[in-house]
Amino acid sequence: MRSAAALCLVTCIIAAGCGGSSSAKEEPDATLEALLHAPGEDVAIVPGAADFGPGNIRLTFLIVDSQSRVVTRPKAKVWLAHSLDGKPFLTTTALSERIGVVGGDDADVGSIYVTRFDIPKPGKYWLLAEPVGGRKIQAVGNVVVKDKPAAPDIGDPAVASDTPTLENATIKQVSTSKVPDRELYKISVKDALAAKVPFVVTFATPAYCQSRTCGPVVDVVSAVRKREAVSNVRFIHVEVYQDNDPAKGENQWFKEWGLPSEPWTFLVGPDGKIRERFEGTVSVNELDAAVRKHLLA
Repeated sequence: MRSAAALCLVTCIIAAGCGGSSSAKEEPDATLEALLHAPGEDVAIVPGAADFGPGNIRLTFLIVDSQSRVVTRPKAKVWLAHSLDGKPFLTTTALSERIGVVGGDDADVGSIYVTRFDIPKPGKYWLLAEPVGGRKIQAVGNVVVKDKPAAPDIGDPAVASDTPTLENATIKQVSTSKVPDRELYKISVKDALAAKVPFVVTFATPAYCQSRTCGPVVDVVSAVRKREAVSNVRFIHVEVYQDNDPAKGENQWFKEWGLPSEPWTFLVGPDGKIRERFEGTVSVNELDAAVRKHLLA
């Protein structure tokens, strides 16, 4: 599957190699390259999202050291610049979000860094992230902002896909989860829109998720559904591949939504418009907070 990480993983590390010069300091006039060459290991960032348009951007990422170990600390400093040799125009913090479900079909990582920031114009931007505390390590990568994202954006109408339910398919046909939540297959996107009810829909394939950043998204959606069971919010899972077979390519519902990668999770209001969207991994707490803010408020 064309995961977000595969789409924009930066495979080249700065030519200076691992471990920067001890003379580099974090100063107000320092370039991004100077910050990168501070003491510590230099690696490529492993992004969990890649489909961005101008405006507020939610970036998720992992930092993996040269021994393939995920570096997880409560927060990381983040700098953005227009070029590697340019001075950062934005400094912010990424927080480590614990995904919040035990096990799952893809539990390669238990948490992921999440940060949000505003970029008003399309372009290619350079990003540097450095976990706070412990041994020094810096991760560098790119954020490419397009004129308009490929996937449906906030404010766009949801696509009225007649997604499969247990009324017209078996549980094995609608889910590749090892322990599927049958409540996620009781209503189609088309019927939820017709009923004018708020809903969460996730496009994901638990059995075939290939990215270290995609996470057990269906398990997360199921956990939030259980938290909000007394509400009128519906929760829907849609598989990604035709007949759940990667060799057959993406299914019609995935194509109807024009998704460039998987997984994707959308929050849709009773007016049929997208209120929030999450590319790649989203934690239980983050998704639940978004449901309460956008669908229950």
